[in-house]
Amino acid sequence: MKIALGADHAGYQLKDSLKKLLDEMGLTYEDFGTGNGQSVDYPDFARQVAEGVASGAFDRGILVCGTGVGMAIAANKVPGVRSAPIVDTDTAKLSREHNDLNVLTLGARVLPESRARDIVRMFLQTPFEGGRHATRVQKIHGIEGN
Repeated sequence: MKIALGADHAGYQLKDSLKKLLDEMGLTYEDFGTGNGQSVDYPDFARQVAEGVASGAFDRGILVCGTGVGMAIAANKVPGVRSAPIVDTDTAKLSREHNDLNVLTLGARVLPESRARDIVRMFLQTPFEGGRHATRVQKIHGIEGN
């Protein structure tokens, strides 16, 4: 599994700690930045990660900002992306099983690192159930015009 990572200035430290988790899990990833606390615009990073996932170059994406909300809004503008800010492992599991979430967003200002790690692990290890859920995901793509 290949993962695309991105963060703004509020999320870069959490993103960097998540890279250690991905290494522990033996996963390949590409870090699209940012790498420091200097103010940047989150849509720039959300777009790069979302386009990478939508194109098929990456299996999943992980974005980190202050709350996860801005990154999710921006990522969802890319057709084929299903993104949401996730705050617990139950939602991470269900978002994969039922919605085939492909870009996870996290809030560095609202999540402790340990919980963020658990959420990422659940997001990456949970498969999409398909079945009746696949029909619903296709309807979402229909809204996008795909």
